[in-house]
Amino acid sequence: MKYRHLGASGLKISEITFGNWLTHGGQLADDAATACVHAAQDAGITTFDTADMYANTAAETVLGHALKGQRRESLEIFTKAYFPVGPGGPNDSGLSRKHLMESIDGSLRRLGMDYVDLYQAHRWDNATPVEETMVAFADIVRSGKALYIGVSEWNAEQLRAGAALAKELRIPFVSNQPQYSALWRPIEAEVVPASRELGISQIVWSPVAQGVLTGKYLPGRSAPEGSRARDESVGGDLNNRWMRDEVLERVQLLAPIAAELSLTMAQLAVAWVLQNDNVAAAIIGASRPEQVRENAAASGVVIPAELMARIDDALGEVVERNPRRIDAESPDRS
Repeated sequence: MKYRHLGASGLKISEITFGNWLTHGGQLADDAATACVHAAQDAGITTFDTADMYANTAAETVLGHALKGQRRESLEIFTKAYFPVGPGGPNDSGLSRKHLMESIDGSLRRLGMDYVDLYQAHRWDNATPVEETMVAFADIVRSGKALYIGVSEWNAEQLRAGAALAKELRIPFVSNQPQYSALWRPIEAEVVPASRELGISQIVWSPVAQGVLTGKYLPGRSAPEGSRARDESVGGDLNNRWMRDEVLERVQLLAPIAAELSLTMAQLAVAWVLQNDNVAAAIIGASRPEQVRENAAASGVVIPAELMARIDDALGEVVERNPRRIDAESPDRS
């Protein structure tokens, strides 16, 4: 396992990070979730990403139990706040001071920890002044409940606004967590250049495009039983975005490139995002320990420039590059 600095900070994290969106507290029994967490640790993964809204807070509890008894100093724990939790009352979501102060305490209680290494704004909140949010973050950092702050799916302008306030408040704003894969690249045009300028890294989610880049979905065929595309609760966005024959046909052209590198297609997809030097980590999820081991093997892989160009040629026009798609990831709370 290789490790990278998070932003311009001194903090190092495992470049393969284990995330528990959709799995812990939902799809998996707790013992299976714990087995995946332990497989991640065995593979050298030290960084774990969760959020209070995953399984409506249950995912944090599952992760905390799975890591109970581990040396806290050897782990980097990330969580997030913004989306509705609890009964969904008027202050149960967003980035207000009230919600953030209550959310950090709830997350720490569920994780069974005194602090998190990174506390993240899960989306931009257009209903709360960014000054209010950043002052709340500053107070959370100064209280010792979080060591660093980050955000998720903020555009370049929003990152600059947050970074300016963080500098004024003297708190370490180090990361953005966007969706990023060989198929989904809206961050490349504006977010990545701004982040390099600001000393912010990307911690990317869905590097395998919700499983599409593993090659398991074939053009002209139904999705396999048990796959995410067959799950009505989570498959809607996947089916709308990727499950078109023109995309699936292009993805199959990556198989010989993966073979040339002696990689599975999933490993190729994870390794691809890590070729971007502004990416500190790729978040992987798993329902079985062998999936963890497979994806962790992408750490340290170098894809030659000529093969990176062949990947671009293979995927062609099905790649999404429009930077305006980032704004669509943040719900309107006005």
